[in-house]
Amino acid sequence: MKLRQVCLMLGLGTALAAHGQSVRVRGGQLAGTTTAGVVSYKGVPYAAPPVGDLRWRPPVAAAPWQGVRAATDFGPSCIQDVARSRLPWTAEFMTQNATSEDCLSLNVWTPAKPGKQLPIYVYLHGGGFDEGSSSIAIYDGANLAKRGIVVVTINYRLGYLGQMAHPLLTAESAHHASGSYSLLDVVAALQWVHANIAAFGGDPAQVTLGGQSAGSMMVYDLATSPLAKGLFVRAILESGSGSIAAIHMQTLAEQEQAGIQFSAATHADTLAAMRALPADALLTSRLTAIHAPRLQPDVDGWVLPQSPRSAYAQGRQNHVAWLVGMQADEGSSAKTYGNLSSEEFQAAIRRGYGASADEFLRLYPASAAQVAVSQIQSARDRSAVLMHLWAQAASQHSGKVYLYYFARALPWPEHPEYGAFHTSEVPYVMNTLDKVSHPVTDIDRKVSHAASTYWVNFIKTGNPNSPGLEPWAAETSISSNTLRIDEQTGMKDLVDAQKMKFWTTYLQRTFPPEF
Repeated sequence: MKLRQVCLMLGLGTALAAHGQSVRVRGGQLAGTTTAGVVSYKGVPYAAPPVGDLRWRPPVAAAPWQGVRAATDFGPSCIQDVARSRLPWTAEFMTQNATSEDCLSLNVWTPAKPGKQLPIYVYLHGGGFDEGSSSIAIYDGANLAKRGIVVVTINYRLGYLGQMAHPLLTAESAHHASGSYSLLDVVAALQWVHANIAAFGGDPAQVTLGGQSAGSMMVYDLATSPLAKGLFVRAILESGSGSIAAIHMQTLAEQEQAGIQFSAATHADTLAAMRALPADALLTSRLTAIHAPRLQPDVDGWVLPQSPRSAYAQGRQNHVAWLVGMQADEGSSAKTYGNLSSEEFQAAIRRGYGASADEFLRLYPASAAQVAVSQIQSARDRSAVLMHLWAQAASQHSGKVYLYYFARALPWPEHPEYGAFHTSEVPYVMNTLDKVSHPVTDIDRKVSHAASTYWVNFIKTGNPNSPGLEPWAAETSISSNTLRIDEQTGMKDLVDAQKMKFWTTYLQRTFPPEF
């Protein structure tokens, strides 16, 4: 029997400590695993299981444990429909392990000899608030931890368990709020980090909160939340700012309507009945009779006192530095991406852009020879300008904003049509290309080294620059500085002057008064 197993059976925490594998946190002692100079602690509870009477309530502290708790395996992922893979997202991008309603755990990677006061990167997975997990292969934090930081990934409640509001839930709340349980989970995890991360060599005053897609949206939201004030000083949005700015967040009253439909669909008209439902009855796929908007956190008056878009426009966000960007081919998972006919494209633009359609089609011609390029380039340009407009506004009231545009496509001979698809930057910036099934090359490893170095620099100092990297200038109110990350990385104007003018005018008119 291995020494670690013997020690765990006998409660010999001191023996484990001698091997650099044991730490004491608020709930008790944890035993991790040392591999290649990094110690990982997996499946660590940061809150009590949100089951029974705790379903649809703010998280509460996890119960302490006796002896040494093995932190060697990921905890279950939160309840979701597990797809395993769905192109363009192959298995390494998707949830693979078991799911459970008892899922509020986190994972920590730290250098085996961490020293003291290392900066912290808390990372939030994507998945549209319906799926995803901290255990997904490409989120492994070991390679970033080797660079002198502590990496934390977390699970948070998903789907109806994470986002449902209901008049009965609102009435029982001391804050007269419901529907943002996923955000409350992240706040609880950040509070756990502040209370415990020093045991792993981390500095709770140097927390960067980052995320991708839905995780990015949560970072964007929490930077305006009074509950998260002071819990992080830097923020990373991957595939977030442009799309976030265009999304209408549901009010509490609007989201409560989804809860009313939920009660009707499940024949549960009391909180006791709702909390007695089996967890698998709450899967999104089981609730197809509910014709509600896709659930995400709502503007509940407590976690989010106002729309984040309005908060940013009014300079009411928490003061943080930002690293923000997008993929070149965010929309390539859609079958229509670049595949509309000339007639279909023109009809869609005239339907969607009204009086601006003629100018749109002048800039992005719909001729048979140009329509495919016009579809793709217009989508890229719209997202890039949205990102710039948000960044220019944010830079007036917050820390510096560094913008990137990730154009390197994962090699994929079978599916070149996906390009630099949504989420495909993650294995580059997390330095986990060794986890992917794609035939990566030395060029990809070079891009990954540069990208992950920028990220680590920002996590450490709030500035992504260092010797040996192409200089990355911050966004200002009068400039549009974007780092294009590709085989040849460098600063670039992504959108020409005419198109920038068109999109700026159109978007400012479409989304007042936020821009």
